[in-house]
Amino acid sequence: MRCPKCGNNHSRVIDSRQSEDNRAIRRRRQCENCGFRFTTFERIESPPILVVKKDGTREEFKREKILNGIVRSAEKRPVSMEEMENSVARIEKRILENGSNEISSISIGEYVMEELAELDEVAYIRFASVYRQFKDMSVFMKELEEMMQKMKKEK
Repeated sequence: MRCPKCGNNHSRVIDSRQSEDNRAIRRRRQCENCGFRFTTFERIESPPILVVKKDGTREEFKREKILNGIVRSAEKRPVSMEEMENSVARIEKRILENGSNEISSISIGEYVMEELAELDEVAYIRFASVYRQFKDMSVFMKELEEMMQKMKKEK
């Protein structure tokens, strides 16, 4: 594995463990040249999944896009990177368990909304405001009221 710091091709594995969703192996490595430590993930290669956009176009599914959206939504919130990664892993698992090699972007957006509602209320509202493209304050308030009612039922 190539060291991200010095580019050397020789590193040794210090620690290996299953990821939370058991779909990858997390390996802690150390460069034999400079001693830099870094993490790699080993995943089973699966056939590509295509995301069907609202306009009917298709593009390959990229988990990084979901992670970037969640990171932006949870910016300056008390949400750890590990929690965000775990959310993305659960979303990716749901997509793969779908059994199809195509999924709509709308379904993915709903999965993200469900995860964010559990993770952080502010991050959920931030994502929802972009995802749902609120046209005016009344639609935004309706979404807030629905979330508040859900919270009351859970308590």
